[in-house]
Formats: sequence, structure tokens, C-alpha cells
Amino acid sequence: MSDVTTEERRDQPELKRVMGPKLLLLFIVGDILGTGVYALTGDVAGKVGGAAWAPFLGAFIVATITACSYLELVTKYPQAAGAALYTHKAFGVHFFTFVVAFAVMCSGITSASTASAAFASFVNDGFTLGLDANGGGTLLIALGFMAVIGVVNIRGVGESVKANVVLTLVELSGLLMVIFIGIYAMTQGNADFTEVTVFQSEEGKSAFFAVTAATTLAFFAMVGFEDSVNMAEETQDPARIFPKIMLTGLGITGTIYVLVSITAVALVPVGDLTNDDLPEALVQVVQAGAPGLPMDRLFPFIAMFAVANSALINMLMASRLLYGMAQQDVLPRVLGRVHPVRRTPYVSVAFTTLIAIGLITYVVLKLDEDAISLLGGTTSLLLLCVFTVVNIAVLVLRRDRVEGHHFTTPTPLPILGALLCAFMTGPWARDEEQMKQYEIAGWLLAVGIVLWLMTWLFNRGVRAKKTGFRNVEDLNG
Repeated sequence: MSDVTTEERRDQPELKRVMGPKLLLLFIVGDILGTGVYALTGDVAGKVGGAAWAPFLGAFIVATITACSYLELVTKYPQAAGAALYTHKAFGVHFFTFVVAFAVMCSGITSASTASAAFASFVNDGFTLGLDANGGGTLLIALGFMAVIGVVNIRGVGESVKANVVLTLVELSGLLMVIFIGIYAMTQGNADFTEVTVFQSEEGKSAFFAVTAATTLAFFAMVGFEDSVNMAEETQDPARIFPKIMLTGLGITGTIYVLVSITAVALVPVGDLTNDDLPEALVQVVQAGAPGLPMDRLFPFIAMFAVANSALINMLMASRLLYGMAQQDVLPRVLGRVHPVRRTPYVSVAFTTLIAIGLITYVVLKLDEDAISLLGGTTSLLLLCVFTVVNIAVLVLRRDRVEGHHFTTPTPLPILGALLCAFMTGPWARDEEQMKQYEIAGWLLAVGIVLWLMTWLFNRGVRAKKTGFRNVEDLNG
């Protein structure tokens, strides 16, 4: 397979290294916080009743186990390719590497699409528009928002990360507001914390499978830590700062999620949290906990910033990963073009934005489903598949010795992580409504396979070259 030439490498400018420890922590916290807890608390409560904290806690445990695998690999191989790099080093199958990389890219798009749908819902609540949750007006708001995210990402990673700092602080303030309102309501005798021990599964569901289905949905709220490894080439000294920063970020978000879910079920009946005719769950929590304060009018606007942050970061990751695959000649080369002034992969940004717009439209108009729950669950499905592979890759790559110190996770953790993630990808971990996640994930991966095939035919017939990763370490730049 031909190596990339020096001249070809010089055709494209390098990506900027702009992220230090503080920006990386805000990146991780900002990506994990946001859409999941802001938009899915009610859906999780609907599956398990007052014990809504249990799925969030379970998701936190699975995420932390997998994060330890990522930490070993990113400090061992501090390149931007992330899961694709680890898969390629462990198994060496080019097409398998591509499928993993494309699945990660798709998870960024589905996550951002979830955030877009949530943004439209909070706009509806904030401005009291009275729009149907799956109506045309809400859809137009979601699509317009996604277009704006695309424009911001074309501006550049520096601008996007700086925007992330502001948005992360805003979304963190919103969740702290919920927690403090819960404390205030407790002092006023308005909170019923006995509800947090009440388990209520859906009809016909055993407790185990009800919690499992809720955990696969809640897992969407914990994803985000894996995005950070795809920014390794734009991070300063990644081998040194990743372990402390990633585990700190997970600890902060996990604690906040459990406290928010406990507050929600203590202040608002579970039936109201899941009622589509009422405002979003956390808006109801604020209304119930501080009825004499104008917090309920302010909170939807804070939530808009929160989900905007999630969309911004995920589309940033997706476009960079698509750009990297094009640079490796496993996807059409046009997707690897960099803007000469902004130094951003503008074609990949435009392409991922169009996919997100099409995906949101398909779910709302064709499937007529709750876009937030369905797309959030699809994100979890895609990433749980990827995490299964990454946990296995850690064990395989123990035979590969590298110079220098790196983080090492205890051997039982990746074994347990692989088993848990694999279990949570199965149909037994989903209810009937969640089964459509397989359809969406399948169509997205099919797009990638078609693009791979087109590239293979072009490389073989026109360029007389093989199709595969020339240097997977450079996948993201």
C-alpha cells in the first residue's frame, strides 16, 4: 500500500493545538452534561418510576469502567484517532477499523440530532409557543438550530471550544439550580424523598429488564468522555493530563446526575414527568420546587444553552473524524478539504450537518416518534458496540509494549466492561419502542459502507491503489 508523500502531506495545513487541562475538563464535562439529563430524565423515570437515579448510577459505573480502558489506550497511543486507532492496532483489519470509526462518527451525529430536537422542545417551553412535539414548527426550529451549529464549526475549533467554555458554565448552573431548588423545597416540606425508593416498571416488565432498558437510555447521558480522545491532536500533552481530567469529569457529572434525578422524582409525580402535554421534566421540577420564584421562566433558556453545547461538541467531533477518514483515502477525498483561511474541514462539516438534518426529518416525519428518546437511544447503541470492541482491544494490546509511562487499568475492569457493554447492545436490553434504534443505526452504517465501496472502486479503477488506512495514527489529522 502506498505511503503518503511529503508533498501530499504539505497540501493540507495542520490542526491547531488549543486545548489545555482546563479546556479539556470543560470539554468533557460540557459534552457529558446537557442533553441526556436535561431531556431524558422524564423518559428514564417512566421506565422505573421513582428509582430513576438507579439507571443513571448504573450508566455511570459502565461508563467509568470503559473510560479506564480509554485512559490506558489514549496515554499509550496519544493520537487523535481514538477507538479506530485502538481497533486497528489490536485487530489489523482495515474494513473493521473503518466500521468502528464510522460508528463513532455516526454517534456524534445522532447525539447532536438529539440535542437539536431537545433545543426545539425547550424553545417551545421558553416562549410558550404551544407547538406539537412532533409538529412542523418544532421540526423547523430543530433544523434551523442544526444549521447554525454547522456555521459555528466552520469558524474553527478554537472558536468552538471557547464557546464550549461559556455554554458549559451555563448548563452547569442550570443543573445546580435544580439541585439547590430541591434542597430549598426539602426545607419547606415540599419534597417527598420516599418516592426515590419506589420502583414501578412498565406493565409486563421484570425489574431487571426494566432497569436494563432504562440504563441503556440513561447511558446516553454519560457519553462524551470518548469524544475527548478524538481531540488528542488538538490537546497539549495528552499523555499527562488525560487520566486526571477524564476521571474528574466523569465524577462531577455522575454525582450531578444522581442528585438531579433524585430531586426530580421527589418534587414531581412520575406520571407528570413523562407527560408529553406538560413542559419538559426539569422545567416541571423548577416550577414545583420554587413556585414563588421566576425560575421556571428562566430555566428553559438555560436548557437551550445546555443542549446547544452538546450539539456543538458532537458535531465538532463527527466532522473531524470524517475529515480524518477522507485524509486516509477510505472515504471520498473531497471530504478531507480544509478551508484555506479558517483551517477547518469545511466539506466534512457541511456533510455531517446535512446528515443530521436528514436524520431529524426522517425520525419526526417518517417514523413519527419522539426524536429525543429514539435518537438518544441510538447514540447509546452505537457507542456500546464501540465500547465493547475498545474494552477487548485493551486486553489484546497488552502484548504491545511502548516506551514511557502510561495509565494501566486493572485487568478485570476491561473484561467486565466488555461483557456489560455487549449485554446492553442486545434486544433484551430494549423495549418495543426502542427497537427502532437498530433501524436508524443500520441505515447510518449503510451510508458509510456505500461510501467506502465508492472509494474502493475509485481507488482501484482510477488511481490504481488499494483502499485502507495508510497511517491510522493520523486519522483525525
